[in-house]
Amino acid sequence: MNPNLGDLMKQAQQMQEKMQKAQEELAKITVNGSAGGGMVKVVANCQNRIIRVEIEPEVIDSDDKEMLEDLIVAATNQALENAKKRSEEEMQKLMGPLFGNLPGDFKLPGL
Repeated sequence: MNPNLGDLMKQAQQMQEKMQKAQEELAKITVNGSAGGGMVKVVANCQNRIIRVEIEPEVIDSDDKEMLEDLIVAATNQALENAKKRSEEEMQKLMGPLFGNLPGDFKLPGL
């Protein structure tokens, strides 16, 4: 086996291990989104999974179901956007040494 190919395979294995560790870490990090002045809150992890939804009782009105639905959507979208930003930051911290020569605005597919 070519020594350069062996080194390349070893680096690929190390990168795969770091990616797995990074994904495990992202599952532990939570972010929040809210709407209606905090009346609806959504907690998500950095793997874009919704962990919890909190709704203040005073916003629950059977006559205004659409408003509550809109607040839930807005809070969820905010939480997922926050998760995406935080995930990118964490991946940059964890994977930065492997990709140190890439331009700052370069995005890895799937991250």
